[in-house]
Amino acid sequence: MATDSIKSSTLMLRSAGRPPWYAADGKNDPVYMVGVAGGSASGKTSVARRIVQALDVPWVVIVSMDSFYRKLSPEESKQAFLNNHDFDHPSSYDYTEALRCVRDLKQGKATSIPQYDFAKHAPSTESQRVYGASVVIFEGIFALYDPTLLSMMDMKVFVDTDSDICLARRIKRDVTERARDPIGILQQYDRFVKPAFDGFVRPTMNNADVIIPRGLDNEVAIDLLIKHIQRQLDARSQALMRPALVRQFRSEDDLSELFFRVPETNQVRAMQTILYDATTSREDFIFYSDRLSRLVLEFGLGKLDLAPTTVTTPMGVPFDGYSLAPNVTGVTILRAGGVMEKALHSVVRPAHYGKILIVGDPVTHEPRLHYVNLPPSIKDGQVLLMDSTIVSGANALMAVRICLDHGVKQENILFMSLLATPHGVHAIQSAFPKVKVVVALLDSHISEDNLLIKAGYGIFGDRYFGTEC
Repeated sequence: MATDSIKSSTLMLRSAGRPPWYAADGKNDPVYMVGVAGGSASGKTSVARRIVQALDVPWVVIVSMDSFYRKLSPEESKQAFLNNHDFDHPSSYDYTEALRCVRDLKQGKATSIPQYDFAKHAPSTESQRVYGASVVIFEGIFALYDPTLLSMMDMKVFVDTDSDICLARRIKRDVTERARDPIGILQQYDRFVKPAFDGFVRPTMNNADVIIPRGLDNEVAIDLLIKHIQRQLDARSQALMRPALVRQFRSEDDLSELFFRVPETNQVRAMQTILYDATTSREDFIFYSDRLSRLVLEFGLGKLDLAPTTVTTPMGVPFDGYSLAPNVTGVTILRAGGVMEKALHSVVRPAHYGKILIVGDPVTHEPRLHYVNLPPSIKDGQVLLMDSTIVSGANALMAVRICLDHGVKQENILFMSLLATPHGVHAIQSAFPKVKVVVALLDSHISEDNLLIKAGYGIFGDRYFGTEC
């Protein structure tokens, strides 16, 4: 599952990932949402897990509605330990918090999901950090109850299981997992659980697209449900952006005022010539790549938003200047973006570091997200995104989208690269018009077959790291 404890300083994800060109705008949300409701111990979680096992897609996340029990008052807490509090009534849940989490997940954003301590009848001090889900299964007795939650579900399922079976399962679960007394469980079932099911839960069956009698035992119904979800996911993935990225040629004149190119001095041109030369040794390629990277970074840092400040010199004279950006996160797009890491450490001291691994599909050349490691504080400052080249712009779009998903503002992102096509830069600026882009050189030659720059550095990472075939 694409989650980690909130106590961890970073969020990590390995995934084949979603395409990078989705728009988290409420109209074209990237995540497929399934709601699974039913009575207590009806097998909702088991059905959800069966869906997870069967779907051949990366990162299917199960979110339990039990995570959103509201905080009890002192008197309510006292009654809960006496088995006199109704946890099966709709008022027992914090729907505001549930809506926040589900909406974030639906839009592909990173979010924190609270946890509930059933032994203490109180929310836990820990939470789960979630990002990168392709499919989210939201399960709980009231998963199909709230109209706003319902509007976000792509598929609504109700698990209908015999009440005697549900009671037997509930006793076994609450004794072993929640440290409850069997007598208290029966009393609670008679007073609260069954009346709540009849009055509130069972009516939500009318909101379901699919009803599964007998729960997990109904393998035929579950199999049909999984195949339907798979067909819908396949239909969503058919529209690819790669052809659109390749077809439209763009010139430097099309680029906005937030595109910045390192001034082309004779020294810069000489370094670029060395890097373009197919006969350049690997040692020279590394040396001049590092040198050009420092120039790009130094030039790019001048585009950060800096605060004016006045200091006093050793001679007691005031000097008006700028304070360096206090909360900068350097994010490397692996692996070719790692070329610029050495330069990053030599010219700036970021408060935090992050890494994103994006690998192109060998057949379609579509970028796929395999790894993300970003600090939670990334949303609070400016971000330096680094990759050695921008060709079609697809990898860059994905990297920017990931930063936005983690709460970073567009205007706080500075994308830096050694070589780019006007086409690739235009793709970034069209999708994210407030992102600044800094490059050392523009090259208009792009291959539609393999999305490589024909007259450029070649495969930059292979030449730098010595992995050329």
